[in-house]
Amino acid sequence: MEYIRNCAVDLCVEIAGISMKNPVMVASGTFGFGEEYAKIYDINRLGAVVTKGITLLPRHGNPPPRLCETPAGLLNSVGLENPGVERFIREEWPRLKKLPVPVIVNIDGDTVEEYREIAKRLSELNGLAALEVNISCPNVEKGGIAFGQDPGSAYEVVRAVKEAATLPVIAKLSPNVTSIQKIAAAVESAGADAVSLINTVLGMAVDIDRQRPVFKRIFAGLSGPAVKPIALRMVWEAYEAVKIPVIGMGGISTWRDAVEFILAGASAVAVGTAGFIDPEAPLKIIDGLEKYLVECSICESALKTSGEDKTIKLRDIVGLAHKNFTEGDFS
Repeated sequence: MEYIRNCAVDLCVEIAGISMKNPVMVASGTFGFGEEYAKIYDINRLGAVVTKGITLLPRHGNPPPRLCETPAGLLNSVGLENPGVERFIREEWPRLKKLPVPVIVNIDGDTVEEYREIAKRLSELNGLAALEVNISCPNVEKGGIAFGQDPGSAYEVVRAVKEAATLPVIAKLSPNVTSIQKIAAAVESAGADAVSLINTVLGMAVDIDRQRPVFKRIFAGLSGPAVKPIALRMVWEAYEAVKIPVIGMGGISTWRDAVEFILAGASAVAVGTAGFIDPEAPLKIIDGLEKYLVECSICESALKTSGEDKTIKLRDIVGLAHKNFTEGDFS
């Protein structure tokens, strides 16, 4: 890669009105409430913190086993274990609100009314940056089909949250659909300020010694490097389908992975399973993004020059692969 001299790097991004010092977030469900990771590194270096999913009432989650490693991936069947919205507000929020980085709370529900009530309660918190709406949850009023698998249901729940909330709303999309573009378009029309994708891919594992499924619920969510090509494809499609910002996640382990997602259309990225292998993975990705922008000659087109000073802005390369594909010569 060709080195660009005398240049500065600007990693700042703005998503749904949320100002972030860099585009690297942590994925919901993999970071808890940040307390454990705060013992390892300064989480204030992150672009944003996304909490584990919060439901209206406390949930104990699924019985063990809850995790199963697979080649290049991890199956999880945690079952949204969480303290419920009231305990979250009382016990977790006093610490989280002191963080100098944006805090986004992921919310989950079985009915539209549950989503609406959680959004209403959390909107009362001073300093909360946004809500991330997990529409991969089963809609109990419609036979357990996930809200995010049907454009109409996806629209309904996001619209309800948007009406109840005074905060930016990010819709977290499920990959277990036939058309991610239709779902993305539906939540955009419902008022979503951004979309994040992907959630886990539905999979399973069989215990050959006991000759039965590993998990009591049979199916589980697959994450990790194995899902990266799927996630990258869906980010590409979502970027072409909507005008709101796209947050990419799914198998991001290194800065090179993050660059792929950004070039494919992600304004920010979230790191999840990689944090179990290397807790400092998000920080290494931040450092890698900065180095990439300085060293990669392809970024010269993104330079903003004033005299001898040059500033490379990360946001200028978001979606660049779409433009280069259109203009590219593959002969």
